[in-house]
Amino acid sequence: MSWPASRLRLPSLARRLRLTSLRIRLIAVFALVALAAAVSASGIAYWLNRDAVLKRTQDSALADFRSQLSRDITDLPLQPSCDQLRQVAALIAHSGLNYAVVLVQPDCVATSNPAFPASLVPTALQHSVTTPCVHCTAAPHQYHLFWQRQTLNGTPFLIGGTQVLPTGPTAYMFKSLEDERKDMDSLAWSLGIATLLALVGSALLAQAAASTVLRPVARLGEAARQLGAGRLDTRLEVRGAAELADLSQTFNQTAESLQAQVEELSTREHASRRFVADMSHELRTPLTAMTAVTDILEDEADTLDPMIAPAVRLVVSETRRLTELVENLMEVTRFDAGTAKVVLDEIDISDLLTSCIDTRAWLDAVDVDAPRGIVARVDPRRVDVILANLIGNALKHGGSPVRVQVRAEGPDLVVRVADGGPGIPEDVLPHVFDRFFKADAARRRSEGSGLGLSIAAENARIHGGTITAANGESVDGGPGGAVFTLRLPMTPAVEAGHPLAADGGPKSGTAPQPGPGAEPGAGKGEST
Repeated sequence: MSWPASRLRLPSLARRLRLTSLRIRLIAVFALVALAAAVSASGIAYWLNRDAVLKRTQDSALADFRSQLSRDITDLPLQPSCDQLRQVAALIAHSGLNYAVVLVQPDCVATSNPAFPASLVPTALQHSVTTPCVHCTAAPHQYHLFWQRQTLNGTPFLIGGTQVLPTGPTAYMFKSLEDERKDMDSLAWSLGIATLLALVGSALLAQAAASTVLRPVARLGEAARQLGAGRLDTRLEVRGAAELADLSQTFNQTAESLQAQVEELSTREHASRRFVADMSHELRTPLTAMTAVTDILEDEADTLDPMIAPAVRLVVSETRRLTELVENLMEVTRFDAGTAKVVLDEIDISDLLTSCIDTRAWLDAVDVDAPRGIVARVDPRRVDVILANLIGNALKHGGSPVRVQVRAEGPDLVVRVADGGPGIPEDVLPHVFDRFFKADAARRRSEGSGLGLSIAAENARIHGGTITAANGESVDGGPGGAVFTLRLPMTPAVEAGHPLAADGGPKSGTAPQPGPGAEPGAGKGEST
């Protein structure tokens, strides 16, 4: 299934946005501050200029209208005709500041421009003009000049009106403010462009500031990633501002302290592993001799004095237990050092399981469900150790019946070992694969060393697999016995540090030699 190129670019874009989120936030803050400042300044400048322009135009027009009325209306008779009113209206309109004039009498309406009839005068303005101003500070019942701004057919106008004489006509003027609106629109465009330039300038300034601030942060992040990847010699160059220099210095000091601690811990761990390996190696020679002697003593135990025979059997069992513990310790040391080798061979898992159970005389105690034909590429000796530990653990600490099921699930080989015991306590489950862990604190002295399950888990790990522990369900729905699940890839990709011998090991159908933690004999599986 193919995806559009735009869909494929979205994750990379999202990653870039996440990686530069601090940069984006910094630019956004700069832009918002600049935008707020520019809009505030532009708005204040616009409204101040608008009020100034309109007030200047308004005062000039109203003063000119008053002056023209005072000069021309006084020449009219007390009862002028409509023709006389039209002549005066035209005279005032043409000699003034280019506005239309309407003169109204009870019996006549004269206008200098037919496009502006008296009906266009707002009702509120007509009422104010024809009503005496009783609250004015001038002489009572004196008529005054009133004005109002209104938009007519999309064009703003200043409309002024006054009662000329108590018995004379009422005069109105219509002054167009279209030129002033164009000037205001031009000013608004200029302020908008200035705001946009300020916004762009703030973004560029923010980008420069972000680069200055975030470049050391990026270097610090890269150094931290290298430090987390194990390069403990990573250091930062101390430079720049005082705060950033202090941050770099603190990082370097922390890295130095961490490197010193890791080197000290590594030295101690190496010494500890070396000690365990050397001790186990040195113990093998005397143990080999002791094992040979104990084998002879075990054969002669029945002929010894009844008072001595129990002591001889105790020495034999403890010598074998000590030998097994030394072998387990050596195997654990190889795991820790990364020198454990995996010798792969294609083998039928049913034959391997049958051989493991038969070698340890568990045939009568284990119910096996392993169909033939499930062939996997594994190390037979190490898988034998895993199976022996899991089955032996179920026999020793679980309960009958012990069931072993082998299945192929996709690319994985799955082996489940279940017992009929009471199960594993919930607080013990997370620790069953820990070294030297035993569920019963009072059972510190037992046949098992507590290393069997941890060795089994390590053997599964170097095959690229896992072992999990859980509790099954009983027939009545309550908690059942323990269930250990081994999951191995049919063709493992063995991890680095564990070289392969592709054609080594026993062939299919042969019984592998028991490894550490899986000595022959009934009941010898490792305990938890």
